[in-house]
Amino acid sequence: MNSMNDTGVVTGPASGQTSHTHRLRGLAGTGFIATLAAMVATTLAAALAQAVGVDFEVPDGGETIPLPGFAVVTGFFSVVGIVIAVALRRWSARPAERFVWTAVSLTAISLVLPLLSGANTATTTALLGLHLVPAAVMIPTLTRSLRTRTD
Repeated sequence: MNSMNDTGVVTGPASGQTSHTHRLRGLAGTGFIATLAAMVATTLAAALAQAVGVDFEVPDGGETIPLPGFAVVTGFFSVVGIVIAVALRRWSARPAERFVWTAVSLTAISLVLPLLSGANTATTTALLGLHLVPAAVMIPTLTRSLRTRTD
């Protein structure tokens, strides 16, 4: 939005609006870089688990989880985390604190599914660990970004 001051000169956008837009873009950019890192870390951890003998076979249907599946699911839920962080940045007075509580709660809830999957102990343990890998990347990164003030 442009405005005109008393001298008739048109000035640019209000600095608060530019700063707010810059913060949201910075948060989203940082989040997407962290998403890529989380996807790589999770996929590498899954590959390592497979290399030591974890089969990732889930009894319900007898299918094996493919390595690219770990990257896709990690990417999707990391983007969900970015959306939550952006929304909290926009509408919360304490976005970092609320994000930590929300993200840790959602991570804890996500640990229930591997426990209920009926997979063998090695697969269940690996899946629990693989839920924590992206959380260990995304939660601190987005929290730190939410605490950074550029205005």
